[in-house]
Amino acid sequence: MTSTIREATATSLLRFATAGSVDDGKSTLVGRLLHDSKSVLADQLEAVEHASRSRGQETPDLALLTDGLRAEREQGITIDVAYRYFATPRRRFILADTPGHVQYTRNMVTGASTAELAVVLVDARHGVVEQTRRHVAVAALLRVPHVVLAVNKMDLVDYAEPVFAAIAEEFTGYAASLGVTDVLAVPISALAGDNVVEPSAHMDWYGGPTLLEHLETVPVGSDPDAVPARFPVQYVIRPQTEEHPDYRGYAGQLASGVLRVGDAVTVLPSGHTTTVAGIDALGRETDVARAPQSVTVRLTDDIDVSRGDLIATGPAPVPAKDIEATVSHLNERPLRAGDKVLLKHTTRTVRALVKKISYRIDIDTLEQRSGTDGLNVNDIGHVVLRTAEPLALDDYTDNRRTGSFLLIDPADGTTLTAGMAGEAFTTVRTTGAPDEEDWV
Repeated sequence: MTSTIREATATSLLRFATAGSVDDGKSTLVGRLLHDSKSVLADQLEAVEHASRSRGQETPDLALLTDGLRAEREQGITIDVAYRYFATPRRRFILADTPGHVQYTRNMVTGASTAELAVVLVDARHGVVEQTRRHVAVAALLRVPHVVLAVNKMDLVDYAEPVFAAIAEEFTGYAASLGVTDVLAVPISALAGDNVVEPSAHMDWYGGPTLLEHLETVPVGSDPDAVPARFPVQYVIRPQTEEHPDYRGYAGQLASGVLRVGDAVTVLPSGHTTTVAGIDALGRETDVARAPQSVTVRLTDDIDVSRGDLIATGPAPVPAKDIEATVSHLNERPLRAGDKVLLKHTTRTVRALVKKISYRIDIDTLEQRSGTDGLNVNDIGHVVLRTAEPLALDDYTDNRRTGSFLLIDPADGTTLTAGMAGEAFTTVRTTGAPDEEDWV
């Protein structure tokens, strides 16, 4: 390995999320991963040992490293998304530990929305259950590129290879039906540490990598030059000082791609075209910016650009008021046709109307349940929206950042629904009553 490759590997960052049903041992797995990779400070470990002893446990309960809320510790469950930052000599990590209870599935949407890999935990004694399928569906919905099946508690099934093989076959088959093809199955025991960081002496029949080894070596990121640049404008900068009387810059974070001085760009939704005259980063001029840098962009022509506009290169999305999207409903309040909401897309927020709930997806059978009167919490479905102003959304399959949006309650600002423009699943089967005519 050359020094350049070593340097790139050592400084690369992997964002990944963990998910699993209740009592599958997910918090213990995360604690084991942190402990065995030597990512736990001495005082943290001492606090966990003290808390474990006070609960009558002889050995440290590593789950306490992630279950930080008082209610989580009292009930022995994970309630909220917990973010952990750790590093090994080969890579840096941001871990989103998401809850396993079905009522907190919406939290997985939050944790996995920016993840490049999802670790789905399964209890070897129970195999693939309904919540497992729901977690895979969410990973597929959010277009998470890599999925790891961690078959936990192998020590409780005598480390039997046939048990692991049967679960892996069922899981990968279901994942493939959702379009998830990059799946690695790893047999582990989080409690004993088998195949988490160190290879297991009890499962010599397994020839694959440990969980940490895979996390350290899985390809991350994408070539920024391979996707068009998308720059949502956050703020317009016009100092109008004697030193900079004519300065006009557009500040924000580059959502995708690469932006260079001289690039031809389109400002959306107006459709005006111009070129990039300059780019300022951290108070200095630069010739190029790469996602996810925060920069200020200056344009050649003095055109109307404001907060919420999108500066784009390459094939630009066509602004539209009618939007079809796959959504995951996150709120206890149902989402129904006729609801008036706010739609937040990148830095733009507009009024919107839910024209139609096209169908709900049955997670068990992958069938489209048409004729539904609404979406309840944790439901995944397809909706048609009409916005008050045109929005420039990419298809979510092409761009996760500019193809996603949130629906918000206009009365109190509560987040209702996470949306992904376009069709999320191509293998679902239609059932139920035929769709009604569009009433708008």
